[in-house]
Amino acid sequence: MELHLTFDAWDRFQESLYERGDRLDLREPGGTYARDERVDVWVLSAHAEALYSQDIDPDVWETLSDLDLEAADEESGWALIRDFYLERGGVLVRIGDGVSADDREEWIFSEGLSTRLRLADHAD
Repeated sequence: MELHLTFDAWDRFQESLYERGDRLDLREPGGTYARDERVDVWVLSAHAEALYSQDIDPDVWETLSDLDLEAADEESGWALIRDFYLERGGVLVRIGDGVSADDREEWIFSEGLSTRLRLADHAD
């Protein structure tokens, strides 16, 4: 499955989340949340299966090694990682305006987490 979010929608998605302990979940209207339960890209990255981001070093080479895969360059390595997770039911989230490749963000989440966090509700 593949979803597309604008940068604004991605930010709103992150703002709708909180992390308590090791669990990432949706904020409820009127709920009370401590500052340390706030979710930013660093917190969210801990829950992603894999990511390719301009803001966070995705360490494509380490992920390839963990998956026993090899690639000639980072771009083809990311394609292998993306295919690996998509073949196993992962949800690819493409973030950006679709104009500039330099601003591209791609995150992969498990289907279960994506569904629980209603990620598709934020997609175009």
